[in-house]
Amino acid sequence: MAAFARVAIMAALGILVWLPSDATAQQRPGVALEGSLGWAGFVDNSTKDHRVVGGGARFYLTPRLALGPEVVYMRGPNTDRDLMLTGNLTFDLGRSGAAGPPRLNPFLVAGGGLFRHTDDFNGVAFTSTEAAFTAGGGLRVFLTDRVYIAPEVRIGWELHLRTSISVGFQF
Repeated sequence: MAAFARVAIMAALGILVWLPSDATAQQRPGVALEGSLGWAGFVDNSTKDHRVVGGGARFYLTPRLALGPEVVYMRGPNTDRDLMLTGNLTFDLGRSGAAGPPRLNPFLVAGGGLFRHTDDFNGVAFTSTEAAFTAGGGLRVFLTDRVYIAPEVRIGWELHLRTSISVGFQF
């Protein structure tokens, strides 16, 4: 355990040293809030279609790197329900300038957290919770200097493919 504590402290110090100066912080985008709708297909004997609704936030650590929470609820066939809570790391491939973010801003995203599955089997309720991750990318299309839409595609565990479109507001 002592080795783990040393590694955690070294990682925290490394992040503090790596974080940008005040001058760079002034160039960072503000906090972003998003809501999303989409589809997820879970791997089974055949694809199990799910409707997806979610929301999240991004807090920029640098002008291109953001960290934030996400909550996603997925409704599948019959009583199949899934809830995913993740912390996401997002990297914007486009560089923000003095005028703000580029009109078209591709991004990569990876997240980890918890996945909770609930379903009924022969009238008996079943719930399981396990570790989860997602990874993928998308494109933020700024409609104004603060409002955007963002189609994206991710793959995740419990093994699924997810496509969604988000509407976001960047403060």
